[in-house]
Amino acid sequence: MDPDGVAKAFVDHYYTTFDTNRAALVGLYQEGSMLTFEGDKYMGAAAITQKLTSLPFAACKHQVTTVDCQPSGPAGGMLVFVSGALQVGEGEHPLKFSQMFHLMPVGPGNFYVQNDMFRLNYG
Repeated sequence: MDPDGVAKAFVDHYYTTFDTNRAALVGLYQEGSMLTFEGDKYMGAAAITQKLTSLPFAACKHQVTTVDCQPSGPAGGMLVFVSGALQVGEGEHPLKFSQMFHLMPVGPGNFYVQNDMFRLNYG
């Protein structure tokens, strides 16, 4: 397993799904998963999906700038750190963001998101 390849494939899948059908992200989380979004915490796949689908914009486009990853512990997890820009409206300036995922394995080559932290970067 190439960690960089897995991280890139996950990031491509995550943001393509986020930008086209946020509700479909539910399958990437489990009941023990946690999202911290701009300092607010959400626990479990249903609560996380509810938060992501209730964001105050209908359409968006993520532009990923960097993807860094590290192996995480003996269970085969991975930390994935992403930075980029988020376009949320026609003619609006893109917002810079950072996001960290802690991926845990669920079978060969399959992962779920155990932890997800998102922040907009101001300044």
